[in-house]
Amino acid sequence: MTRTVAREISVQLGFGLADQPEDAGEALTRFFDREYFATLGAENALYSEYPDKKQLAYIETLVRGTAEHRDGLDVFIEKYAKGWKLTRISRIALAILRTALFELLYMDEVPDSVAINEAVELAKGYEEPETVAFINGILGAFMRGERCAEPTDAREAAAEADMPVPET
Repeated sequence: MTRTVAREISVQLGFGLADQPEDAGEALTRFFDREYFATLGAENALYSEYPDKKQLAYIETLVRGTAEHRDGLDVFIEKYAKGWKLTRISRIALAILRTALFELLYMDEVPDSVAINEAVELAKGYEEPETVAFINGILGAFMRGERCAEPTDAREAAAEADMPVPET
């Protein structure tokens, strides 16, 4: 299993937990029960391979971290999604944004450009091009606003992701 697949599983779990009162730890335990996980592979190729210890730790870090820091992550999303309320943003787009922002803020081992590019690529599988550009724009604005990254950094990430360049 690649880290990209592990990230997508994390996003799907985050999507499922977004409106559920269930604890992230309980959801992870239930979801990664080997028997249960094996049934998922028949329905979706994403679940065809059970994660190894390292991948499972990565998934758990993302799922628990995005759940624990959800309110703070949402503050950044609202700040950079100018004129948009969270309720107007699709649940999957929110799950992708929360995951990417968690990686940017709390996972130093994930390069910023990788977190952004992976979020954009993942969004392409779930969202319309306009929403993909919206996600890219929020992440680019976050980098410029919070990380004081030069606009060229966001431009390079957008170019790598073959997305429209965020406005400066």
